[in-house]
Amino acid sequence: MTTPSLKARLARPEILVAPGVYDALTALLAEQAGMQALYLSGASIAYTRLGRSDVGLTTFTEVQQTLEQIADRVSVPVIVDADTGFGNAINVLRTVRGLERAGAAMIQIEDQSFPKRCGHLDGKGVVPVAEMCGKLRAALDARHHDGTLVMARTDAVAVEGVDAAFERAERYLECGVDALFIEALRTPEQMDAACARFGARVPLLANMVEGGKTPVQNARALQARGFRIAIFPGATVRVVARTLQDYFADLAQAGGTAAWRDRMLDFDGLNRTIGTPELLERGRRYES
Repeated sequence: MTTPSLKARLARPEILVAPGVYDALTALLAEQAGMQALYLSGASIAYTRLGRSDVGLTTFTEVQQTLEQIADRVSVPVIVDADTGFGNAINVLRTVRGLERAGAAMIQIEDQSFPKRCGHLDGKGVVPVAEMCGKLRAALDARHHDGTLVMARTDAVAVEGVDAAFERAERYLECGVDALFIEALRTPEQMDAACARFGARVPLLANMVEGGKTPVQNARALQARGFRIAIFPGATVRVVARTLQDYFADLAQAGGTAAWRDRMLDFDGLNRTIGTPELLERGRRYES
C-alpha cells in the first residue's frame, strides 16, 4: 500500500500523531508499530549524538545525515526540526534544499535568536518578526516540490506573551506557511485560544513534552481542542535513557544480563526486527 503524502494525511479530520525519533532504528520501530508520521527531534539528536543539551550545538549537517539514514529505511513522512534554519535567510535556503533532498516531508523553522535552546527551557530569545518572515519566505522559495511542507514555530509565548505570539503566528501565516507551531503554551485556556484563532485555518501542532511547560494530553483530547498534529518529540529518548540507566546499573552489579533476558530481543529477534533474513536473501540474488 502506498503511503499517503503528508499533505494528504493532514487533509483528513483525525489528528496526526508523530513520535519523536533520532535514528534509523527508532524510526523503523515506530513505523512497524503503525505510526503514520515521524518527528525528527533536534533535541533528541543533541541528546543521542552529542550527549548534550538542546542549546544550539547540533549542526545542519548532523540533522541532514540523520534524516538521510531515516528516509532510506522507512516510508512514512518525516517532519524535521530544523531549529532556526541554522542561520539567516541565506542559510535557510541551503537548509531547506538539503533537507528536502534528504527526504523531509515537512520542515520546521523557529523564530528563536541564537544560541537557541529547547522550547521548554527558560531564557529564550526571539528574532524580530520581519527577520523571521524573511526566513520563512526563503524556506518557501527554496522548495522544489509543493509536497514539501514548511511549518513556522514561534517561541514568543515565553518571551513576549501569548498575545504577541499569536500576532507573530498571524504574520507567519501570511507568508504562506503550511502549518503553525506555537511553542510552550502554558494552560488549557491558552491551548484553546490558539485553536480558536488558528485551528480552522491551518494545521496547528501541539508539542507534548513530559515535564515541560504545556499540559500533556493524549491525541484524542488534543483533537477535541482543535489541534491537527501532536508530537511527542523527546519521549523516545527519555524511555531509552531510563531503561538503560536500570540496565547498566544492573550489569555493573550483577556482571551479566540474565535478569534482562525477558526484557530484550535476543540475537535472532533483533535480526528479524531489522529485516536481516530478507536482506541476506536479496543479497543471494546477486551471487555468481
